[in-house]
Amino acid sequence: MFRPATKHRRADIARVRETEAGATTMSTNRRDFIESVAASSAMLAMNGSNPSASERNEALKILCVIRYQIDPHQRDAFKDYANAWARIIPRCGGHLVGYFLPYEGTNDIGWGLIAFDSLASYEAYKSRLRADAEARENFETAQNKRCILREERNFVEIVDATFGRPSTLHATG
Repeated sequence: MFRPATKHRRADIARVRETEAGATTMSTNRRDFIESVAASSAMLAMNGSNPSASERNEALKILCVIRYQIDPHQRDAFKDYANAWARIIPRCGGHLVGYFLPYEGTNDIGWGLIAFDSLASYEAYKSRLRADAEARENFETAQNKRCILREERNFVEIVDATFGRPSTLHATG
């Protein structure tokens, strides 16, 4: 079930905890997730062509971050829904960064990340999506199975000076 952020949850932005195996994990709230994943995901999306950072920034400026609240008992149905987009989104003009299923922590939140060079290209993409038979069928199947309970979209813009910055920490051996 979706829970709005409380004062305590907002304050607990980056709570680090130890798992039973001794590994360290970090939990973040929705806003922090969107902010942290936006630039890195857009960079990952461009790895195939490996252009310079400035060329990547010119190619993809907008990242659509879709947050899904899913029925945890319909996880496989949501996975099928996400897999169908791998064929549909590129065909309709979106640069699919990826879909993400819940893994650890909350069991009802999934993510979809799609990059565009502008909001105008996103609008053209939406028109092509509405005309695409497989896209309409995928939406209808998700509605019939009720695997998606809620969906929200956020559009984030790449901050050029922060985009594609590699780690400066060197492993010591």
